[in-house]
Amino acid sequence: MGPEPDPYAIVSATFAGEITFARRPVTRDLEGVDIAVVGIPFDLATTHRPGTRLGPRAIREQSVMVAEYPWGLWPWDENVFDRHTVVDFGDIPVTVFWAGYPDRMVRSVVEHVGAIVDSGVSVLALGGDHMVSYPLLEVHAERFGPLSLVHFDAHSDTWDMGDDLNHGTMFHLAVREGLVDSQHSIQVGIRTPNPETRGFEIVHADRLAALGVDGVVEEIHRVVGDRPVYLTCDIDFLDPAYAPGTGTPVVGGPTTAQARDILQGLRDLRVVG
Repeated sequence: MGPEPDPYAIVSATFAGEITFARRPVTRDLEGVDIAVVGIPFDLATTHRPGTRLGPRAIREQSVMVAEYPWGLWPWDENVFDRHTVVDFGDIPVTVFWAGYPDRMVRSVVEHVGAIVDSGVSVLALGGDHMVSYPLLEVHAERFGPLSLVHFDAHSDTWDMGDDLNHGTMFHLAVREGLVDSQHSIQVGIRTPNPETRGFEIVHADRLAALGVDGVVEEIHRVVGDRPVYLTCDIDFLDPAYAPGTGTPVVGGPTTAQARDILQGLRDLRVVG
């Protein structure tokens, strides 16, 4: 047994030091790494308000709060960095000079994230608008087979616009192309109309409120079972009182506390991406 940790020892002041995801080291050397945090600074598929290209940077800036103290943040039940080696891989090369060519972003993500996954490392991807999920689904479905999608959002993102790929169509295309098994997938927090569910189980926001956290967690487990899961969360899943910085805010969403508790309830799912 070593000495007791100093309760006043601060790793680094939140206003100082390098800005990386939760103060993890920045490296592309994946030897011995369990999880690579990857930014995808892309927002050329949005409607209404752009700006999510700055999302990975903003998430990193806020995440330094998590690393201020060695014991993490409340509820202090576990520290993921005690169990897993996590690095900040940096950003996938996508550039605004590709304006009008989102397919180039797709190819770049498939190439770079595919190489990470092939090395045996799991990926936590930071968007970027929600279209970045499409190439990530392609990467993981190629290696794990059709995925069970666990999708937190105010919008279903299953609009049928032919072959158009944007932040409102990618899950329709993912089902059509066999990347996602919609019969064992679930969308939570939905509060916008879309008459075509594509076979997904839907937990609308009012049903979420009625079921409560435990009921939603139980429903997700019932639908997904032990299948490989791709988990994705759009920031507008939260009520805009908690997250107004989105191009498509919709009132009536869950709180940050509810969102955190639901995610905590999913720790035993077979999440592959």
